[in-house]
Amino acid sequence: MKRKYYLTFFPLLLCLSVYLWSYKEAPKSTDFQAGAAISKRVDLYLPDDLEATLWAESPMFFNPTNMDVDIKGRLWVTEAVNYRNFNNDSTRFLHHSQGDRVMILEDTDGDGKADSSKVFVQDRDLVSPVGIAVIGNKVIVSCSPNLIVYTDENGDDKPDKKEILLTGFGGKDHDHSLHAVFAGPDGNWYFNAGNSGPHVVTDKAGWTLRAGSLAVGGSPYAKENQGNLKSDDGKVWVGGVALRINPDGTGLKVMGHNFRNSYEIIPDSYGNLWQNDNDDQVVTCRTTWLMEGGNAGYFSEDGTRYWQADQRPGQDIFTAHWHQDDPGVMPAGDRSGTGAPTGVVMYESDILGSQYMGMLLSADAGRNTIFSYHPTLKKSGYDLGSRSNFITSLASDNVGYVWNDSAQNADKEKWFRPSDVAVGTDGSIYVADWYDPVVGGHQMRDRNGYGRIYRITPKNKKLTAPKINLSTAEGQLLAFKNPAINVRNLGFEKLKERGEAAAETVTALLSDNNRYIRARAVWLLSQLGPKGRAEVEKMLANPDTQIRAAAYRALQQTTTDILPYAKKLAGDTAAFVRREVAISLRDLPYEKTKEVLLELVKRFDGEDRWYLETLGADLKGHESDIYPVILKLFGENKPSIKWNKQMTALAWRLHPVEAVNDLVARAENATLPVVERRAALTALAFVNHKTAADAMAALSTKKLGDVSDQASYWLSFRQGNDWYNLLDWSKLNINTRYERKLAQMKVKQQVILDADQSIYERRSRAREMAADSVGGQLLIGLAAEKKLPQSLMPIIQEKIFQNPDATVRVQATNYFSMPGSNKTYSISQIEKMTADATRGKALFINRCSSCHKVGAIGKAIGPELTTIGKKFGKTELLDAIINPSAAIVFGYDGWLVNTKDGSSLFGFLVSENNQAMVLKDLSGQRHTIPLGEITKKQKQDKSLMPDPVNNGLTEQNLADIVAYLRKGQSIVKR
Repeated sequence: MKRKYYLTFFPLLLCLSVYLWSYKEAPKSTDFQAGAAISKRVDLYLPDDLEATLWAESPMFFNPTNMDVDIKGRLWVTEAVNYRNFNNDSTRFLHHSQGDRVMILEDTDGDGKADSSKVFVQDRDLVSPVGIAVIGNKVIVSCSPNLIVYTDENGDDKPDKKEILLTGFGGKDHDHSLHAVFAGPDGNWYFNAGNSGPHVVTDKAGWTLRAGSLAVGGSPYAKENQGNLKSDDGKVWVGGVALRINPDGTGLKVMGHNFRNSYEIIPDSYGNLWQNDNDDQVVTCRTTWLMEGGNAGYFSEDGTRYWQADQRPGQDIFTAHWHQDDPGVMPAGDRSGTGAPTGVVMYESDILGSQYMGMLLSADAGRNTIFSYHPTLKKSGYDLGSRSNFITSLASDNVGYVWNDSAQNADKEKWFRPSDVAVGTDGSIYVADWYDPVVGGHQMRDRNGYGRIYRITPKNKKLTAPKINLSTAEGQLLAFKNPAINVRNLGFEKLKERGEAAAETVTALLSDNNRYIRARAVWLLSQLGPKGRAEVEKMLANPDTQIRAAAYRALQQTTTDILPYAKKLAGDTAAFVRREVAISLRDLPYEKTKEVLLELVKRFDGEDRWYLETLGADLKGHESDIYPVILKLFGENKPSIKWNKQMTALAWRLHPVEAVNDLVARAENATLPVVERRAALTALAFVNHKTAADAMAALSTKKLGDVSDQASYWLSFRQGNDWYNLLDWSKLNINTRYERKLAQMKVKQQVILDADQSIYERRSRAREMAADSVGGQLLIGLAAEKKLPQSLMPIIQEKIFQNPDATVRVQATNYFSMPGSNKTYSISQIEKMTADATRGKALFINRCSSCHKVGAIGKAIGPELTTIGKKFGKTELLDAIINPSAAIVFGYDGWLVNTKDGSSLFGFLVSENNQAMVLKDLSGQRHTIPLGEITKKQKQDKSLMPDPVNNGLTEQNLADIVAYLRKGQSIVKR
């Protein structure tokens, strides 16, 4: 059951002193209401046995991005008042000229509401920080490019020392940047960074991380990035990264990579890592357990291609977006749909009730909701179970909720934007709300920076923050047991300082009723000398699978030789434990580990993807060595068409060149299920060897129906990346239709550039080119290089804005004058119109479906819009349609590329390496362009999506289309 709480906040009367921070009064907006100028009524829905109260609100703080709790039970909040000034006019918004701030909020009288607010630090180095951790007297603020540590040495709540612990992270003034730090059960610090790279970071011991991708844009500072960068461990880490470091800044280690923008990554007391991840606005956000070293699958393995480049024929968007059909990628977890995931936390207490212990909370600002999960072990990973709305402002807790246009205050209930969720020292849950009509795209609309924090507690039960004295043994245990993650680290460190003397006290915690406290004790004991480690060794035989795994993980960090333990647990009954053993062998010499690895391979069940990916990582570089051994073990010298599931899965994941003939035989054999034949083709496509490329070319010419079609796809796809130098592509029939059209248009291009031709002939050919999709691209390329004769401009301008290719029409506005281009639209007037969703559907099909999908209608070339009504209100949808270039969705930037032969191409950049670029145009066609042929490449400021003028839409048309998008298309089935 969910209980509804009516929380009404009247417009604030802000005293003048609040505005003394270089703030100019913002002019009134006709289209977007200022945050403090509206009624702030919010209806929150949460379980019947819990209640929500407003704990704090502006002007005690503004625009909260992240929170942490200190040992006194106070909340520390990072503000993003100076949020994306490059995209938002700071003269019209609340602005802090001295930099953003860190605020300390406190309930001094214990009445359940904050009554004290003070500035800890205001710093010009803080530009929209999105992470904070309070660990003792150190306040760690995450603000790209820096991880900053402020130290309060005298306890006066003012920093006495500032240190840049790490620097070099990408994402300055960008959402996809450096995020919050959490202290793990091992005493190390865990944090992450989004995919706005590159991240080139050297730790205090001199070890350098280099992680990048082809992602650029979204900020004036995000201009250069590249994939295929190698770190000092010799590995290629891609995109967003999860990291671990010692508190002194040494020992930087990658725990996982290839995220889009995981907002937080949090360790639980077993040492598991949990995160959510954002998507490209195509209903594919997710929440997942992160296996150490896991590849989350957003970009290609080397970071040189977006997921759009790798999407295969017939592959659904979620599978393609996270590369779920590719070897080398971990399972994606729970698909939470469209949204904007933010903070995460694991609730490790029973203070709210025993039913909430072990609850994973994932805030989603785009969905106005905090989701909850209760993960359970499944094979060698975790199953998150069913997803629930723990707290939401929406009028239904059904994920299939259909927006009701007639609902009272409908748009305002979408202004609840939970940016973070945290657990207090008393076990209560705090929720930060960045109150705004939009989320993402580097935009904000609430000009006063309004924000609030809610407190969730048991109904009719008062919770009190404990008084913790770290100078006593009792206080140290109290801190160690605390539900606030960074508070319990203080108890960990104090008990650790006592060494073996604390071993007996901590050993007693192995019998604690709270399973998470038992797990913390295992980690701490491993660092309490020989006596403590002896107790941890006993835990390797504990009947609890998660305790055995925690014990093994702990010993891995505190012993110089993990192999004796690995040999002991290689035969463990639980796949979860065996997978942990496999992970520990990943960076050890193969000659020392191959015996244990073979034992682990023998116990593979043929289905467990977590287990399979770990084995693949262990055997990287040694696939050819172990393939014949695996064949003997599972293949039993049988032909490949009779392989069992273990052999089939291992051949797919390892795909050595020795497997080519076996994979071809499986792909050709009509007695095998289609899914298995396709999988064999996929494995073949990941063999970067001429033998595999030749075999694929041969398969494409055979009459094998779908298999030959898939082989042709792989050939065309690999032409622009891994197989670029393996075949003579001039002998293969690829992209011939486009090339024929290009040749025809180049003949016309020669005519219009030939001054000896008659003006009538040149105008005629210019008119033909302007009306053709390929010809239009060539004309824009000429205009970009200032090669078009002025005498032809009028005739080109007359026709090019009628071009059938929306890409051409949009990009033409950069170089030609469009009739009616000064037309304006009033969002406020459109909102008042009577709209017809049926008409809107017809308009969508006619004008929008060539690029966008809603349900089964349309093409997924641009962002999918099936559930866009769950993320944006009417005003925000209209703004996105009318001003498509104001906030271009990440990964959908347009590029113009000119080549030596005079060709010009527009499209989305989906791949770029040191050999070729690949663009996808709005028809969905991919164009592979060798780098040596490119004379100019330029990212465009304008979206490839046509604005309403370009698309010939009236204000009534827009009202109808938005009504259609907001109607019952937003149902997502679990």
